[in-house]
Amino acid sequence: MDLQCLGKHREDKFYRNLKPAALIAEAVRNGEGTLAESGALVVNTGKYTGRSPKDRFIVRQESVNELINWGEVNLPIEEVVFDRLYEQVKSYLKDKKIYVFDGYVGALKEYSMNIEVINEYASEALMATQLFRRYSEEELKDFTPEFTVIAAPGFKAKGYEDGINSEAFIIINFEKKIVLIGGTQYSGEIKKSVFSIMNFLLPQKGVFPMHCSANIGKSGDTAVFFGLSGTGKTTLSADPERKLIGDDEHGWCDKGVFNFEGGCYAKTIKLDKEKEAEIYNALKFGALLENVVLDECNRPMFDDDSLTENTRGAYPLEYIENVEESGVGGNPETIIFLTADAFGVIPPISKLSKEAAMYHFMSGYTSKLAGTERGITKPKATFSACFGEPFMLMKPEVYAKLLGEKISSNNTEVYLVNTGWSGGEYGVGKRMNLSYTRAMVNAAIEGELKNTEFEKDENFNVFVPKEIKGVPSEILNPRNTWSDKEAYDKKAKELIEQFHMNFKKFEGVSDEILGAAPGRKNNN
Repeated sequence: MDLQCLGKHREDKFYRNLKPAALIAEAVRNGEGTLAESGALVVNTGKYTGRSPKDRFIVRQESVNELINWGEVNLPIEEVVFDRLYEQVKSYLKDKKIYVFDGYVGALKEYSMNIEVINEYASEALMATQLFRRYSEEELKDFTPEFTVIAAPGFKAKGYEDGINSEAFIIINFEKKIVLIGGTQYSGEIKKSVFSIMNFLLPQKGVFPMHCSANIGKSGDTAVFFGLSGTGKTTLSADPERKLIGDDEHGWCDKGVFNFEGGCYAKTIKLDKEKEAEIYNALKFGALLENVVLDECNRPMFDDDSLTENTRGAYPLEYIENVEESGVGGNPETIIFLTADAFGVIPPISKLSKEAAMYHFMSGYTSKLAGTERGITKPKATFSACFGEPFMLMKPEVYAKLLGEKISSNNTEVYLVNTGWSGGEYGVGKRMNLSYTRAMVNAAIEGELKNTEFEKDENFNVFVPKEIKGVPSEILNPRNTWSDKEAYDKKAKELIEQFHMNFKKFEGVSDEILGAAPGRKNNN
């Protein structure tokens, strides 16, 4: 982007690639936030404390029209609407202080993308600096961005008058290679816009983009963890015996797995200093906290959800001790799909065939609990294709095909792990013991299950190990844990029907994948 159009010929209002300390000083000076006792910068993002999915658009253009999975998730917008807002934002930013970050995403150079993030707020520039990957000063001398993100939270659109839905907007323009963000200060919009772009570009290069965490063992074995919010993805991938590659966004190419980012954007609600020590200790000077309430001594009150349950902390990976600095691992030997089944009917761990893995990947099942959203009074099945539907711009079938190819070419084993309820549904049964879940996950990753005897679960069409060291055998079959077997059968049937109803939206799925669905009889 030609920054001269913003009047950025004046050095006193244009800041490029400031160090974190300087950005923090700017943010405090500007009144954007304050320092917590730990040194982290704390900001309140105002009205928008999370992503605004109904305000995210993609410009409908001939070059991408046939590739985008248009619908309620990927909303189209005409180029003329983007152009009008673009001119308004440029006019709004002209002669304001501007903070620019130049860096890249993608730890493997052949699949990396240079990005320029132009920020109205120093605090959002701090987030970009700590979350994305950084170049050295020498490397920046020849820097040319491939995509530019413009974040102007203070600019409020006129909603329908401007051709959009509200004062906020996040618009991706692939031909002009610009992301235009206005009206919202939630930093996750910057992060997820860049992720969405990578998820669109990489499949066209034969790379499988993943919304997952990944770690690597002492012998160099790589494992990846898929799972929606509340399933335990961050907790289970943070293993003191394994180095963290990344906690959220990765690509899988012929060389292996690589992290897109250089930092973490972790949920901090009810953050426990003992159980999640690595995250807790990373929230120090240089980190950004969003919507975390401070006490009178400026100490974070992580249990306070008065602003939002979606409190967040952004920090660089080097703030974590046990991390793989290269951001790269080998081809995964194990994939873990995590689900928090509040119905208490899915086995705590089960092995999936390639076809079953593709089915469950496209389904992306977990459950919402009563009280998490207005109107939810009992557990509700939730499906998010590819375990990250809001960020996947192409059809789920495209990503599932890549998954299947990677599983086949690398003999990768896939396990479905239920971190939810056992012995009854939510309110009757109990949440799966974390120590048992860790034992099951470790057994899968370390290859202990390769020589274990399995039996088929006829309800969910998966294969359940008969025994795992450190885990009571009776809990491996969920039906055994229910005192009322008929109630279990009824609840299992109810969930199976919801799987089938959800899967009807997918087109052109092979008979082999459909045959791996829960309740089907021909999986082998």
